[in-house]
Amino acid sequence: MEIPIGFPSMEHPADNKFNIPRWELGKRLFYEVNLSSDRSVSCASCHKPNLAFSDDETFSFGVSERIGTRNSPSLANIGYHPYLTREGGVPTLEMQVLVPIQEHNEFDFNILLVAERLKEDPNYVQMSLEAYGREPDAFVITRALACFERSLISGLSPYDLFSNYGREQAISESAKRGLDLFFSSRTNCSSCHSGFNFTNYEFENNGLYEQYSDEGRFRLTLDSSDIALFKVPSLRNIELSAPYMHDGSISTIEEVITHYQNGGKNHTNKSSLISPLDLTNEEQRDLKAFLLSLTDDYFIDNKYFK
Repeated sequence: MEIPIGFPSMEHPADNKFNIPRWELGKRLFYEVNLSSDRSVSCASCHKPNLAFSDDETFSFGVSERIGTRNSPSLANIGYHPYLTREGGVPTLEMQVLVPIQEHNEFDFNILLVAERLKEDPNYVQMSLEAYGREPDAFVITRALACFERSLISGLSPYDLFSNYGREQAISESAKRGLDLFFSSRTNCSSCHSGFNFTNYEFENNGLYEQYSDEGRFRLTLDSSDIALFKVPSLRNIELSAPYMHDGSISTIEEVITHYQNGGKNHTNKSSLISPLDLTNEEQRDLKAFLLSLTDDYFIDNKYFK
């Protein structure tokens, strides 16, 4: 739980303060296939450590190889997010795990039945008693998983070493030019991908389509101004989290840059910040070089997360 330079402190709920027994239980649960109805998938099935806890599939597979409905986002720095899911409908990490457990195309199960399974394992019973003073139940499962996920902190990328640790040689000259472009008014990238986590956590439409099959935040609010709006994702470790967008419809960073270079497609709710960029080929390469500098090898190679 060491906080990198340039990062704020992380808040923990009063009933789920960090400690090692809770973290160890949460880690074991993260890789536990018994959370799914047919014992075929775990949290780690869709959030792979070597991919910054994201997936390389357009849509991840759940039980019985059912295909999910949205691209799996990275869990790096997830403890800093003020709300979860792409429409922002889940307010805490403790509540988030209930979504995949009950979702038909993911775990297709019930957390009460998960608890019954875990109670059959003496090791889980002992770990739960040590961590929370009670046997495995919904309270223990949700909090232990959240405790582990809050430890997934990524803040030692080459960009961080350059920007926050004063290591001038940490990134290339091309990446430095790309950094200037990223934070310039020419691109407006940092208007949405701002702050230490490269997201303002707001909901935007980036002109991906003229018509969307997924109505985004509208599913939660039923407000027409929220149709096809999705939470702005963090760009940390973006090199590892392809394919991109809520539906995994863009395969490469180059294609993402081309999308913004062209100004996106017309949609009623498209952000006013999205317009053609008019970048040269070299500037596009520089922008990519900067985005690649956000890859945190210390994070993805961390043995404690695996």
